Amino acid sequence: MIWAAVLSGAAGCFALKLAGLSVPRRWLDHPRIQRVAVLLPVALLAALAATLTFADGQHLTIDARAAGVAAAAVAIRLRAPFLAVVAVAAATAALVRLV
Repeated sequence: MIWAAVLSGAAGCFALKLAGLSVPRRWLDHPRIQRVAVLLPVALLAALAATLTFADGQHLTIDARAAGVAAAAVAIRLRAPFLAVVAVAAATAALVRLV
């Protein structure tokens, strides 16, 4: 049963990839499609970060991870380097967990 699910998932992914390659070029050259294509990875990464920050199984939680993300947002707003943003977020989450 598991192999059937894996094989059907692989076939679905292949079909989706093939459908993407079959899109006419004039549709891809449309300015609206190009704007969406540029912003789509950012939206997906933001959704992933929000899910990992505020979800605990099936429940919505606000804990030290949220404080770390908030501190990272402030550091990004202050135009801190990437490593500093990561360090600030990790230190903030660690401090909140200690308290």
